[in-house]
Amino acid sequence: MSKGKGAKGAKQTLKSAKKAIQITPDGKRRLVLSNMGLTVFPKCLFKLTNLDELDLSRNLLQKLPDSIGNFSSLTRLDLHSNKLESLPESVGNLTGLTHLNLANNCLTFVGLPFSLGCLTNLKSLNLGMNQLDDLPPPLENLVNLQELGLFDNRFLKLPEFVKVLRNLTKLNLKRNPLEHTQGNEESMKNRKLEAQEEAYLENLVRDGDMSKEKKKRTFSGLMTPNSVAILSQNEWRLKTKQSKDYWPNSPHHLLLLLLILLSETLKDAAGCRSDESQHSCAGPQH
Repeated sequence: MSKGKGAKGAKQTLKSAKKAIQITPDGKRRLVLSNMGLTVFPKCLFKLTNLDELDLSRNLLQKLPDSIGNFSSLTRLDLHSNKLESLPESVGNLTGLTHLNLANNCLTFVGLPFSLGCLTNLKSLNLGMNQLDDLPPPLENLVNLQELGLFDNRFLKLPEFVKVLRNLTKLNLKRNPLEHTQGNEESMKNRKLEAQEEAYLENLVRDGDMSKEKKKRTFSGLMTPNSVAILSQNEWRLKTKQSKDYWPNSPHHLLLLLLILLSETLKDAAGCRSDESQHSCAGPQH
């Protein structure tokens, strides 16, 4: 297989890189070198610093060169699913970036430079699936940030800077060991169960014809073992037990009940015949 055609670990050349450049519908110059088995950043790319979008995802990169900041035209940089443990300070020179994807790497708090706070044009930052337990305080300068992915990390609490990001509309903190106070543990558990129920109901609505309101009205409190369901089930069990105690349903009990009813019926019939006999034998009274 020739160089630059996607062979695992194949060396990239300037010629193959230029050939791989695509022009997007809005006129951007995009280079995709995803899943190429790259273990080092291709040096030939430094002759293509006028790129607008660069995708080096799903490779084996362990670090980025210090001169990564020379790609000043970049608006999108995708480095997800590599083996990056840190980022160079020069990444802060990529001030034109609007989308930065660093998910599924080996990044730690120490490996994130404070210069990330210089990327004030960022709208989307994905740091999910790393080893982060905190973020550099200068990230509070990312005033245009709209989407932030922090899922599958080691956060014990929400980073303070997140509270001041006024344009943030999407925050993903799923699967982090977030701490909660003792008093709130039960309510958090209930909210989690309710969220699971809501997700289940949304799936039902998406796959079926019924409206969401109808689904919630039909199954509310019964999809998950929350407090409402437990209370309802306990009450139902108690009523069922009382009903069973009052109306025994074993075959022997039912047979006995039928025999008693039959016996009473026969007694009533015999009594009636006795009365009629006495009345007919008494004759007319003078």
